[in-house]
Amino acid sequence: MTGRGFVLFASLSLAWGIPYLLIKVAVEELDPSMVVFGRSAIGALALLPLALLRRQVLPVLRRWRPLLAYTTVEIVVPWYFLSSAETRLPSSTAGLLIAAVPLVGVAVAFAFGRPERLSRGNWLGILFGMLGVAALVGLDVAGSDLVAVGEVAVVVIGYAIGPVILARWMTDLPGVGVVAVSLALTGVVYVPIVSLTGGWPAAVPSAPVIGSVVALALVCSAAAFLMMFALIAEIGPVRMTTITYVNPAVAILAGVLVLGERLTVWTVLGFVLVLAGSYLVTRRREAAKTPPEPAAAPVLVEEPSVRVR
Repeated sequence: MTGRGFVLFASLSLAWGIPYLLIKVAVEELDPSMVVFGRSAIGALALLPLALLRRQVLPVLRRWRPLLAYTTVEIVVPWYFLSSAETRLPSSTAGLLIAAVPLVGVAVAFAFGRPERLSRGNWLGILFGMLGVAALVGLDVAGSDLVAVGEVAVVVIGYAIGPVILARWMTDLPGVGVVAVSLALTGVVYVPIVSLTGGWPAAVPSAPVIGSVVALALVCSAAAFLMMFALIAEIGPVRMTTITYVNPAVAILAGVLVLGERLTVWTVLGFVLVLAGSYLVTRRREAAKTPPEPAAAPVLVEEPSVRVR
């Protein structure tokens, strides 16, 4: 890997490893719906001018049906449930549970009629992943926040379905345009949601909360997406997917060092098992050097998906 590639890889690992910390800070004062509105609206304002300059908005809008489906399962629903779950779950646990997306992706492939033949290593990966999630839910969370765990499960399913929509119906669309329009649509959708739920803040949030929402939008969404494309051009889409195995470590470290969250033996065990499972589940495809579909690269990182965490 070149020096530029290493810098991009490290930067993207950080950008997609800290959203869970930032969400945790934001929901201390803001309603989850307001967090989603803030990060999507600011992210859209940052990316839309670029998409308009490149004339990428109209081609995306012409594909409005898959666009709406993708925006719903990748951003509108998951971002709310993730923010809601983090009102009760540690940010490190949420980030680690999200790492199970590749495991759920196997089931999604079957559901969409594109099953792949699984090797013994793949099945072992599924087993490791399930044991890792069980260790986190049953021993780390200890059954105290099963509703929050269920919300994260919705996020994981959405993040697994979003890439399939991209790969089937939107492979020829420009990535920046897709994300910019998706963020803009999400912002519009959440205006009435925030109003109906009473989510508008009664007072000006604190500086850390405002900074967290802005960072979620500009760093974890807009800038990260642009870095992802630069990284793909530098090292290729397959090698870029290894970032999936770094993000949870960043989420855990951020939660422990910044928020003082507990680092239990079950967190460590769950981390090892989930990451090993995700690696083994995706290993056969890489070993066979199967050419990735054009939209697969954004999928394997989100967020879902063009992965906008």
